[in-house]
Formats: sequence, structure tokens, C-alpha cells
Amino acid sequence: MIDSLLNFAAHGLANAGWLTIAIYLLLATQLTIFAVTLYLHRSQAHRGVDFHPVVAHVLRFWNWLSTGMVTREWVAVHRKHHAHTETAEDPHSPQIAGIRKVFFEGAELYRTAAANKDDLEKYGRGTPDDWIERHLYAAHPYLGVSLLMVIDIALFGVLGVAIWAVQMAWIPFWAAGVVNGLGHWWGYRNFETADKATNLTPWGVWVGGEELHNNHHAFPSSAKFALRKFEVDIGWLVIRGLEKMHLAKVLRVAPSLDERPNVTLPDMETLKALLTHRFAAMTDYYRMVIKPTVREERTAADRNSSALPRRLRRALANGGRWLDKQGKARLAAAVENHPRLQQICEYRARLAALLEQRKPESALAALQQWCREAEESGNRKLAEFAARLKRYAVARA
Repeated sequence: MIDSLLNFAAHGLANAGWLTIAIYLLLATQLTIFAVTLYLHRSQAHRGVDFHPVVAHVLRFWNWLSTGMVTREWVAVHRKHHAHTETAEDPHSPQIAGIRKVFFEGAELYRTAAANKDDLEKYGRGTPDDWIERHLYAAHPYLGVSLLMVIDIALFGVLGVAIWAVQMAWIPFWAAGVVNGLGHWWGYRNFETADKATNLTPWGVWVGGEELHNNHHAFPSSAKFALRKFEVDIGWLVIRGLEKMHLAKVLRVAPSLDERPNVTLPDMETLKALLTHRFAAMTDYYRMVIKPTVREERTAADRNSSALPRRLRRALANGGRWLDKQGKARLAAAVENHPRLQQICEYRARLAALLEQRKPESALAALQQWCREAEESGNRKLAEFAARLKRYAVARA
């Protein structure tokens, strides 16, 4: 009897070797990632995809079992994050709380935000409210993770406690820490969004595609996060596979930007495309106008030692939005001493302002005037950008 108990404690019912344990842990943690990114994030929070009821409930059950997170709470916290990104109201912005706080204490920030009943009412609408949600998943969120611990111990013995601990730390580390923290701190950006979201890597295969965080903030409701040819979104590959089996229905993907030939004056189709792809347009402006102009100014500055520091050069992409008071003053002084930089900054500010106009007719008139003046500005790069901007169109599905 004692030998049987000791053998169970050492090996569990599975009597698994290290390779089997590693495979189990990999599959279990990746299933947890998929349950979060596919069900909680893309389906529930942003309505980018609908899953067959069986698939949806499997993912919902696995979230309860492996994370203890309540769907309504997770959705509310995430929607609030998008509504107030990089402000004091953002539940987990490293720009506000600091990268160390979000990276190491992201789970605590989530729990604090999830406890706000007003936010749950405001941002948590449309999530499951059936009998099993009210009486099991939401009523007993820690019962699932406790059950998982029992399962792990039964399968692997005492080692199951360590396996369970890794599973419990998986989402707090990778989602709350890495994606919410580093995903707003470090990486590359395809789009000059109105926040600091970044793509951590172009190959989103470890955190379900959530690595492509800048792409997601540019088009939040898109079920597909990979938006450039070299990017990979493993979550999207799973969705496509389920779609082929009639187990998923894609509702929204990011629209593509097209260009029309022989457009002499921006029209409503141009304006629609510009508003849809506003972040792509501002990115184009940075790459086509600001960077070349700064490069030319740096070449000239090599002769008079007045080159713009790298941090300030990069800040031109967003008008210095993320600089502190001293940095903004330095940027303004530097731009004032470079007439060409002052010119392109003024045009950028005007373009950003017309994107915020609520009346389409006023916005179109402002856009037409902007393009005319840009083409007559004497700045070749600015004129080339205006010519391209006029041709903008939303690609036909």
C-alpha cells in the first residue's frame, strides 16, 4: 500500500517521462493561448469572428479550467484598454504605470481593473450570460484552476504541482506581462497609431499571433493580425482551418489599401480610404516625407553640426506626442531652426487635424486644399506624397 502511494506520488497515473510531460505542457499552454486570443480577444472583445457553439464552449471551458478568468471581466478590461490607450484610464499602460509595473505586476493590474463594477457594466456587454456562466464559470472562477491542479497531480504525481504552477503563470507572464507590457514598449511599428503599440516579432507563433500588437491596434476588429507579407499569425491560421470545417465564420478583417489611376482631385472615395487607413496614411507620410527630409537635413547638418538628435527625429512621426515637456520644447526649437522640417511638420499637423473633422464635406474640402498646396509647396517629397494620397481607395473585397 505504501509502495503504491509512493509510486503514485512519484509518477502519477500517467507514469510519463520527461518528453511526454514537456509535450503535455506545450500543448496545454498553447491551448490556453488560443482560448484567450481566439475566444476572449478576437471573438468576444472585438467581434471579429464567430465560432460554432461547440468550439466556443470548448474554448470558454478551457479558459475557466486553465486561467480562472471570467469572460465578461476580461472583455471589459480589454475594451477599456482600447478606449483609453496610454492614458491614466488605461488599465495597463507601461507609458503611464511604467514598464516594470506592467511586466511584473500585469496580473494584479488586471484584477484591479476587473473589480470595477461600473466598467463591467459599460464595457462588458454582449458576453455570455447563460445558466452555466452565472452559476459556474463566473460564480466559481477558481474552481476550474483548482480542478486542473487535481488533474495534474493525478496524472503526474507531486510533479503535477510544478506543472500546474507553470500553467497558472503562463497567461500572467506572456499576455499580461509580455504583450500588454513589452507590446507597448519595444518592437517595430507598421502603423503610426495614436498609441505606443508595437509588433514584438513578425512571426506570431508563440503567443497565438498577439505578438503583432501594433497591427491589432491599427485595426482592432480584424480577426487577422498579420498585415504584411512576411508576417505570420498562427491564430489566424487556426481560424482559417476552423472556417474550412464550417466551425468558424470570419466577420471582419482589415481592409486593404488600393490606389486608383488618373485621380486629379481627392473625392469621397479618397476620403473614405484615408479615414479607413488613417494610420497607414500617417505612416506613409513619415516614410515618404519626414524621413527623407530629415536625412537630407542631417547631410546638410554635417557641415554645421546642427543635426537633430535621434530621439527627436523619431518623435517627428507623431508630432512629439510622447515627449515630455522638456523634449517638446527641444523639438519645437529644433524644428524652428530648420525651415524644411517646420514645413513638413505643419503639413503633418494639418493632415492629422482634417482626419478628426466630423463633417465629411468639410473634411473633403480640407483634403483637397491640402493636396493642392502640398503639390505647389516646392517640396518634391511632399508633392509626391500628395499625388499618392489622391489615389487612395479601399480595395474591393
